[in-house]
Amino acid sequence: MSRLVAVSNRVDAIGSATHAGGLAVALAGVLKAHHGLWFGWNGKTSQAIDPAPSLVCDDDVTVATIPLRKSDLDGYYSGFSNRCLWPLLHFRLDLTAYEPSDYQAYQQVNRRFAAALKPLLKPGDLIWVHDYHFLLMARMLRQQDVTQRLAFFLHTPMPPRELLSALPNHVELMMALFDYDLVGFQTQADLGHFIDYAVNFHGATVQGQWLTVGTRRMQVAAFPVGIDVGEFEAMATSGEASMEFARVRHHLGRTRQIIGVDRMDYSKGLLRRLSAFEHFLRGYPAFRGFVHWLQIAPASRSELKAYGDFREAFELGAADINGRYGDIDWTPVRYLSRPLSRSKLAGLYRASAIGLVTPMRDGMNLVAKEYVAAQDPADPGVLVLSQFAGAAVQMKAALIVNPYDPDEVADAIHTGLDMPLFERQRRHAELIEGLRREDAKGWADQFVNAIAG
Repeated sequence: MSRLVAVSNRVDAIGSATHAGGLAVALAGVLKAHHGLWFGWNGKTSQAIDPAPSLVCDDDVTVATIPLRKSDLDGYYSGFSNRCLWPLLHFRLDLTAYEPSDYQAYQQVNRRFAAALKPLLKPGDLIWVHDYHFLLMARMLRQQDVTQRLAFFLHTPMPPRELLSALPNHVELMMALFDYDLVGFQTQADLGHFIDYAVNFHGATVQGQWLTVGTRRMQVAAFPVGIDVGEFEAMATSGEASMEFARVRHHLGRTRQIIGVDRMDYSKGLLRRLSAFEHFLRGYPAFRGFVHWLQIAPASRSELKAYGDFREAFELGAADINGRYGDIDWTPVRYLSRPLSRSKLAGLYRASAIGLVTPMRDGMNLVAKEYVAAQDPADPGVLVLSQFAGAAVQMKAALIVNPYDPDEVADAIHTGLDMPLFERQRRHAELIEGLRREDAKGWADQFVNAIAG
């Protein structure tokens, strides 16, 4: 069996990764199965020039990490990755800020990471690079004569060529992807956008799953990310989750809870969600005093002004709704800005009548899947899901909404709260079956098999 080498911007200890959710859970399992290597940034800064990676053996996986210099963190991470690529990939040209110096830092970090990784590689390794931080990683590795098979997976959406081409260096950046042997996307729509871009800007020819540009031939496909359904179902009924469920249900009494769990990020649609909830309270006054919305939104990239402004706008909007609609013994919007453990979240999901997942654009969105997995099949809640989340392709039994239409979201909340038990059970059964069919292990195994060729 070939060794799997995973490359990601941040790296978790394998033991803690199994409790962190998302990418960490899926990668931990497949890396252990392949006695793999996980390489990336350790979350620290150092002025040392190109330090050798720190190596730790953790549960049959070698974890290799290096620091970033402060200047590179500012340019590569805060700058090009998060002020430029992140908004662009989420269709927000108005927030996309390109600076040549940031792109230079992005190139330097991709080159430095490639140089630090190369000595750790063995013949026959399968190298799996993750996300928009490392679009150039294959190019940098090939320049250092790395010949092992290289694959890349984009966890964000892929915008259409009309948006992508607004990036000043888009031709160079996207052409570098052709140094990978395999590139994966979350959805068929994302895949289609990339193929359309490659054909129109690079003259690529298409044959099935294969794209060819000049002498480079690359496989492309959609691999929707899943969750470990059985693990999350078990978590929702044990330990801390059960205690949280019982506590919340006791506190709720006759009231019902709507829950949202998102990073404090403009792509998650929180400001429009405020508007939709206000439309719900205004349009369905009988629910006032009997329904509240709990929004958990930990701070994200707080060093960037756009994120600080967004958080302030959300807090002001929540306060406005509470001031206009609240009462002495009822607060319509409850907001937590700190992260909670996955087990506590599982209990909160299970106690909530509605899971409100309405991003303006999202690669997949695993919160939607975790909400469904946490439900009691005998008395499940209802998922209200944005049509612009990648998960909407798989989760058609949710109430699919347009997050730009506050009345449609408000009506869906009302429909979910009034939905008969048999209909909630039917929808939940269909959703959970789909989650089991396309789970985290299947996603990772399918991708690794495709890398192996």
